[in-house]
Amino acid sequence: GSLVVNYPFDDDEQGIAIYSKSPDDAVFQMLALAYSKENANMYQGSPCKDMYPTEYFPHGITNGAQWYNVPGGMQDWNYLHTNCFEVTIELGCVKYPKAEELPKYWAQNRRSLLQFMKQV
Repeated sequence: GSLVVNYPFDDDEQGIAIYSKSPDDAVFQMLALAYSKENANMYQGSPCKDMYPTEYFPHGITNGAQWYNVPGGMQDWNYLHTNCFEVTIELGCVKYPKAEELPKYWAQNRRSLLQFMKQV
């Protein structure tokens, strides 16, 4: 897990981790930023220091391919073939949090979810 909003494209023609700009890059950045701004830990950009000390996401967002390359991912496929705009929201450093921690996740993401829906 991580704490970031990832937006298309998730891969590029070279198959390496490099920024891969979609035609709607500005819209995707706006949506991702609207979500991350409401989550203080996410917006800081380096939430998983113990697990991934060199990982940094400016303002809590990243272009998928710049982070790591995912050829044939659903996010890109839906965007290219159905005109569906998707972002992937990673909610925390622990991939499978304990049930008793879920209220904390809700508290951290409630305003983000409302702001995201408002943008959409």
